[in-house]
Amino acid sequence: MPTAQSDEARRQVVTFTFFKVLPEWRRLAAAERGAMREEFAAVVNKWAGSNEMTLLTYSTVGLRANCDFFLWRICYSPECLQSMHAEMMRTRLGGYLVTEHSMLGTTRRSLYKIGQAHYQDVEAGIVKGGVGRYLTVFPYVKTRTWYQLPFEERQRIVREFIGVGEDFPRARMNTLYSFGIDDQDFIVVLESDHLGDFVDAQMRLRETQNSAYTERVTPVYCGIRSTVEEMLEQIG
Repeated sequence: MPTAQSDEARRQVVTFTFFKVLPEWRRLAAAERGAMREEFAAVVNKWAGSNEMTLLTYSTVGLRANCDFFLWRICYSPECLQSMHAEMMRTRLGGYLVTEHSMLGTTRRSLYKIGQAHYQDVEAGIVKGGVGRYLTVFPYVKTRTWYQLPFEERQRIVREFIGVGEDFPRARMNTLYSFGIDDQDFIVVLESDHLGDFVDAQMRLRETQNSAYTERVTPVYCGIRSTVEEMLEQIG
């Protein structure tokens, strides 16, 4: 059984950050709001166009009460994430944003033999985002009983779990690791051009043995892939 990842592996550091716009912002004059949107978009586009970070933007307007949009950021150091976030929050629009939730994780090579092309990124420990129109993301916490099972038994249960996923080839999955750096064990990301894939897959996965060792999979955020300009236009 593999127990550690090589120190030579360069892990990606990933955050999902969920924002709510204060009602006071929508009461400002339209020209003022437009200028704030342009300033904010310029910062996001600068980082998205850099070699330091992959940055994807999603609108949740009308989809969840406590969130208007979220950012998926992928880079190679927490300092990079922190610098981008600080610059973004120094904008005028940043003063009207509330961070409702955030999730921090890293990549690493999976302990389990997955062996399907659809899950090669999961097994290799890399993240490639932005392949679907819709995205759903949630924290994943396993019970402590799970970690006491023999590795061979966990491998069998994971193989059953992956088998269900193979029945939904239009949905792509990424798994990130949060042990010791955030509240959850994992972050699970599903992307597809078909929203119903998420519902149907999750209903099937509830029936697997893996579900018996699941402690928490909430909150769940569902977003629509947008350019930063489209995302900001949706907020008002």
